[in-house]
Amino acid sequence: MPLQLEIVTPEARVFSDEVDFVVLPGAEGELGALPQHAPLVTALKPGELRYSKSSKVQEYCVGEGLVEITGGAVRVLSDIALDESGIDETHVQEALARAEARMKEKDIGPEEVAAVQALIAKSVAQLHFKRKRRSI
Repeated sequence: MPLQLEIVTPEARVFSDEVDFVVLPGAEGELGALPQHAPLVTALKPGELRYSKSSKVQEYCVGEGLVEITGGAVRVLSDIALDESGIDETHVQEALARAEARMKEKDIGPEEVAAVQALIAKSVAQLHFKRKRRSI
């Protein structure tokens, strides 16, 4: 019995198909889902989402969002969902450097701190995802 996986960002439905299993970065750590998983809603943190279909594993780098798991479906709502080709390493490194520099400034307020920390987490996740594929 397959599991329906949907990955949606504000821009588009990135993926929608039946898969064998899903592993994703939940708020409490890595979370795996198989068909007939207990219902669950949890926060998604930046990291790597993997799924298997016909014994072939595919991966996306996801950002912050929500995950809803039911017995037969996993729905991922994320601010980003990129495969390796969608990540420009130079652009991400530049964004990370700007964010880190902003964190060192004295005039940064608490709301901006949270936004910059989220940007740093997404940038680090994208760099890790891209660099991991380079070493494979």
